[in-house]
Amino acid sequence: MKKLIVGIILCSASLVVSCGPKSVAVTGPKYTSSEQLAQGKTIFENSCNRCHKLPDPSKHDDQGWVKTLSRMAPKAKLSEDQHQMVYDYLISVNKK
Repeated sequence: MKKLIVGIILCSASLVVSCGPKSVAVTGPKYTSSEQLAQGKTIFENSCNRCHKLPDPSKHDDQGWVKTLSRMAPKAKLSEDQHQMVYDYLISVNKK
């Protein structure tokens, strides 16, 4: 009986993990056109501002934004392209 309960719990846990939000981390800049960077700015302002005050783009260096966005993009329900555009916008205005 114990084995059955443990098996059910493990199976349920694996389903929860496998069905969780997936986000592909950015590894570097991809979009450089002014139109795409403007889209990234709009997505940043509209999506991130829903839950908290907008951080200053100079708060992190490029790798810091990779880490932060890989954590926050799924919470904001950003698509892979939106995630990339926000990253590209942030590093384009980042002074670091």
